[in-house]
Amino acid sequence: MLAFTNSDEKQSPTIIGAGCQLDGNIKTDHTVQIHGTVNGDITASTLVIGRGGSVTGNIHAQTLFLHGTLRGDAHVNVANILSNAQMTGTLNYKTLNITANTGLECKLAKRKDTKNEK
Repeated sequence: MLAFTNSDEKQSPTIIGAGCQLDGNIKTDHTVQIHGTVNGDITASTLVIGRGGSVTGNIHAQTLFLHGTLRGDAHVNVANILSNAQMTGTLNYKTLNITANTGLECKLAKRKDTKNEK
């Protein structure tokens, strides 16, 4: 099967599908969706760890949507922790939204806004 990409498309998401395992780091300016397993660090504008998705490593993102499992530290501006999410490590955030979650076993560290930070 061939995949076709529009040459004008500048923001294609990176998707790790269910049943797929990646051992290594991901670094992009765009969205990353994890529905499989990643063993490595992730840097992205938006990170979605789907239900059944698992990341073992540290993350840096503007926005995090956590439905699955994160084992590691997260440095984000906006953290959306949804039902069934599991996390160990430190969650460093500016804005935190939690909905019906019982799986957080992490340290929470709220950052203050600074003039020099994006």
